[in-house]
Amino acid sequence: NSVLDAALTSGYSSASGFASAFDQIIGHAPGKTKREPKNVLTYQRFDSPLGPMVAVASEQGLCLLEFGDRRMLESEFTDLQKRLDAVLLPGVNAFTKAAAQQIGEYFAGTRREFTLPLHAPGTAFQQRVWQALREIPFGEIRSYGEIAASIQEPKAVRAVGTANGMNRIAIMIPCHRVIGASGALTGYGGGLWRKDWLLKHEQEHKLG
Repeated sequence: NSVLDAALTSGYSSASGFASAFDQIIGHAPGKTKREPKNVLTYQRFDSPLGPMVAVASEQGLCLLEFGDRRMLESEFTDLQKRLDAVLLPGVNAFTKAAAQQIGEYFAGTRREFTLPLHAPGTAFQQRVWQALREIPFGEIRSYGEIAASIQEPKAVRAVGTANGMNRIAIMIPCHRVIGASGALTGYGGGLWRKDWLLKHEQEHKLG
C-alpha cells in the first residue's frame, strides 16, 4: 500500500495530512519548494460505481480524471506539476465540480457526451491521438490500427497504444473504447474489469 493509497482512503481530511502525504510522494511538501510554482492545481476526490475517482483541474480546465487505485497516479501527479509549473492542493473548483457531476450523469446513463474544457498537456502526437479518442462515438469501439489510420499514421500502431496508455483523463478521453485488432480488450490503466464494465454500460445505454 502506497502513501497515496492511504491518503486516498482518508480523503486528505486535513491540509496537514495532505502535506504530509504529498511530502512522501514527491519529496517535498506544498509550500516548501525552492521557488514558488506559478500555478495551482485543485484536487478533488469523489465516489463512483467503479470506486473512488480523482479529478485535478487548473484554472483552464480538467487536467486529470483517474480511478484512485491507478498505479501511475503518483507519477501523473508529479508529471502534471512539472509540466504546468504548479502545486497540487486539495479543494474544489468549477472544473472538478463539473467533472464529478458529469461523470455521475454518465454512470446514471443520462450523459453520453462531455462538455467540460480539458487542459491535458502532452506531445503533439499524444494530442492527436487523444483527440481521435474523443471522436469515437459513445457505445462504439475502435482498434489501435484504426486510430493510427485516422490520424494518418497507419504504421504507428504501437505509438498509438503508448499514447493511449498515457491518457490521464479517463472516460472523457475514452481510451476504454480502444481494443486490440483481435477484439481483445488489452490493457487499461483502470483495470480490464472496469474497461469491460464501461463498454457494456455504453452498449446498454446506446439505444436507450
